[in-house]
Amino acid sequence: MTTTHPPLHRPEVAQQPGPARVTPVARAMAILRIALGFVFLWAFLDKTFGWHYSTATTPKSKAWIHGGSPTRGFLSHVEVGPLQSWYRSIAGHTWADWLFMLGLLGIGVALLLGVAVRLASAAGVLMLAFMWFAEFPPAQHDRTGALTGSSNPLTDYHFIYALALLVIGLAV
Repeated sequence: MTTTHPPLHRPEVAQQPGPARVTPVARAMAILRIALGFVFLWAFLDKTFGWHYSTATTPKSKAWIHGGSPTRGFLSHVEVGPLQSWYRSIAGHTWADWLFMLGLLGIGVALLLGVAVRLASAAGVLMLAFMWFAEFPPAQHDRTGALTGSSNPLTDYHFIYALALLVIGLAV
């Protein structure tokens, strides 16, 4: 007659930590977080130093470090959406420039370093929502009757970036 014994339980083996396993989804989320962080940080750097990429279409002499306003050029020409008069009224104000630039810098650095990611994601979603309203994709015509050039009545890159930030913020 054969007796079966329960397997030996060795708690010291079960409690030993193994190497952390990083899933493909976690890697993809980290890459997305870093990429979006660079989008915000690059906009800050380009507007600050006037490197003349698409985030700063003004000449280098009008960069923020040379006294230029990062909000004046864009916000003073907002011609669509429910907030158009408010945007034009704050264009070029020192407080608006500082708030905008510190937002870009803070969101970019936080996302790149992976610190305060929820806060940075929420701030980024809010900033992108304001930018979406400044371009207001649903509008086919601006206040003067000219075509806006909107290619989609709902989605643009601001919406997609905000959606990605929302997912990142919920995932951490």
